[in-house]
Amino acid sequence: MITPQNVLRHELIGMDILVSGAANPDQRGLSGRVIDETRNLLVIETPNGVRRIPKMHSIFRVRLPGRETVEIDGSVMVLAPEKRINLHEKKRIP
Repeated sequence: MITPQNVLRHELIGMDILVSGAANPDQRGLSGRVIDETRNLLVIETPNGVRRIPKMHSIFRVRLPGRETVEIDGSVMVLAPEKRINLHEKKRIP
């Protein structure tokens, strides 16, 4: 189950997302569904086409499957998705 506490350990592809803050003012307020993720970018399908949003210097509001939302500072996601997931799992191991 995806919760605000463990969202970074999960895949973001397929989730609804809003760019609530961005260094580029044209990207603020963009919303849609995450269709891909790279080390530095989230690729979002919006009603007006596909947009590539840099993770660094952006704030994302993600809607979790239970309709709860969580805000994430993109700078904590600047890793390849598979490395981000593994890194957060390793931090939990004593």
